[in-house]
Amino acid sequence: MTRKEVRANAMKLLYALSLRDDTVTALYAIAEEDPDAEILVDDAVKELTDGTIAHMDEIDGIIGRLSPKRQITRIPKLCLAIIRLAMYEMHWDDGTPVNAAVSEAVKLAEEYTPQSEDVRFINGVLGSYARELSGGKEGSSAS
Repeated sequence: MTRKEVRANAMKLLYALSLRDDTVTALYAIAEEDPDAEILVDDAVKELTDGTIAHMDEIDGIIGRLSPKRQITRIPKLCLAIIRLAMYEMHWDDGTPVNAAVSEAVKLAEEYTPQSEDVRFINGVLGSYARELSGGKEGSSAS
């Protein structure tokens, strides 16, 4: 799988988790059992998904701080999945430059969200976070 495909599948899993009562392990099993599944799972997808989930509380705190006018419960679940994934990549994934994570998140939003204001919101939140990290990971590590 390409990194773009890994990212899209991780985003779909994070989104599915927000809609279902299943655990991520159960979602992995469902996807792996169905050869026609819309979500493909491999080790890279699991690593990205599990990493995002492991830091979810911290990520949600950052989102809440950067979006004071929109409570996290009011952010569409698909947008939230995209933002969470991008923030994980920006902060904890040393293999992803900050600007690439923002750019790829915007591309995911353009492809999967129906509203242009969602794309602008995602770009705005991630842009603010990128500015916070600007002394950190732009080509190196923010952690």
